[in-house]
Amino acid sequence: MTTVRPDGGPTTGPTVLRMLLGAHLRRLREARQVSRETAGWEIRASESKISRMELGRVGFKERDVADLLTLYGLVDEKERETLLALAREANNPGWWHRYGDVLPSWFQSYLGLEAASSLIRTYEVQFVPGLLQTREYARAVVLLGHGRATAAEIDRRVGLRMERQRLLARPGAPQLWAVVDEAALRRPIGGTDVMRGQVAALIGVTRLPNVRLQVIPFNAGGHSAAGGAFSILRFPDPDLPDVVYIEQLTSALYLDKRDDVDHYAAAMEQLCVEAQPPERTADILEGIMRDLEKATD
Repeated sequence: MTTVRPDGGPTTGPTVLRMLLGAHLRRLREARQVSRETAGWEIRASESKISRMELGRVGFKERDVADLLTLYGLVDEKERETLLALAREANNPGWWHRYGDVLPSWFQSYLGLEAASSLIRTYEVQFVPGLLQTREYARAVVLLGHGRATAAEIDRRVGLRMERQRLLARPGAPQLWAVVDEAALRRPIGGTDVMRGQVAALIGVTRLPNVRLQVIPFNAGGHSAAGGAFSILRFPDPDLPDVVYIEQLTSALYLDKRDDVDHYAAAMEQLCVEAQPPERTADILEGIMRDLEKATD
């Protein structure tokens, strides 16, 4: 049985720690052939609560974890303490907790997954990906959805997005593979000057070793992801499945069932084929930049 370590490093957020612990508890339960209903009875909870725990979608009480480990026959004191320590660590708030006043609960889970990922594959049709936005462009995007917010709240939302981007510069940073529709690069969010700064920043991004950026040109016609933007996150721990993230106006979908993930992974692969190759991206962006400069003449 794989040992789960609580010391996942300073960037491992509580979301992934809960997923790791939940996966470990599920393996222990299945090995002892204990039903979710029986496990729920043991900790004075429902069968659905056990299911949510095993998926890492709720917090863990240390007492509940201890009772479940006893039920599952885990007597090795060292392994018990490792798992109980993991339960304690999983309840610690992530760095984004201090932005709770402007951060919807459904997006907090994504930040936890993003922070622990080893590969982020994303397709965007309307905006530049959040991890690649300039401060000015991010402010313009935030204003589109929160035009009535105070200046202080706008600053907080922009600050959150900027702090997210530190992910790509940290030691052991994940790989980001972004496919962006040409429409997102030509839509002058925030005005022509803001867009020029954004495109210039993207040209610089193409030189980063852990970022791969592809553009789907207008002349590609229809493509396999016409339904809208989505991301697929992969994690270094083999116990964690890939997760598909689809953001909606006031909520988000998180898909981790194998069939769903395979469907979106196939769509992403096709997008990468239909897009221009990464080595063409800088030239495409420079062409867009020239068009933007003509628009300001």
